[in-house]
Amino acid sequence: MNGSPLGKNTIFYREQFMVRCLDLIVGAVIFIIVLPIMLMIAVAIRISSPGPVFFVQKRLSQGGRTFPCFKFRTMVHNAEEVLREALSNDARMKAEWENHFKLKSDPRITPLGRFLRTTSLDELPQIINVLKGEMSLVGPRARPLYEGEGQEDNSLFQLGLTVKPGMTGLWQVSGRSKLNFTQRIELEAWYVQNRSLRLDLMILLKTAVVVIKGDGAY
Repeated sequence: MNGSPLGKNTIFYREQFMVRCLDLIVGAVIFIIVLPIMLMIAVAIRISSPGPVFFVQKRLSQGGRTFPCFKFRTMVHNAEEVLREALSNDARMKAEWENHFKLKSDPRITPLGRFLRTTSLDELPQIINVLKGEMSLVGPRARPLYEGEGQEDNSLFQLGLTVKPGMTGLWQVSGRSKLNFTQRIELEAWYVQNRSLRLDLMILLKTAVVVIKGDGAY
């Protein structure tokens, strides 16, 4: 029976149900624990630099849909303008951006923002996305729309869009920002093909270790 399509579908939906239960139960506990921390961070952001507390950006989700992803603001309020100017004046920085979609010395990031990114505290508001069902605790990275441009025929990238994005995932515990774009989507494709509740729990435990050490974050 388990070898038939019906049996495989039953196993798949059971796994999905268990993952959603994990998201709701663990997510609610995390939200209650981190709420005081989130309030303190919100106050610190308002005091340290002009602009909103939260950065809300449309991200790619399951099936190519989009959703508003919440993060604490870690950049200056005119971040896009600053990025365009920096890339147009620095060829090496432009090449780094095109290869990683990240910059080690990002001129947009505020001093407080760099601390929040190094500790991954900037991603705490995504627990709201998890509770709303837009994200999971574990999954592929919630990708900005620009990362999907030109990836329509990239089967590995598209495979990563077949499940909900996660607050953490395999790439975050396997090098994080040390990995280039291609390496990240390869890891996420492997995760989708081998996804299980056991793997998700292992990634959650490893995430705690990585965040404490600050490995690969910038």
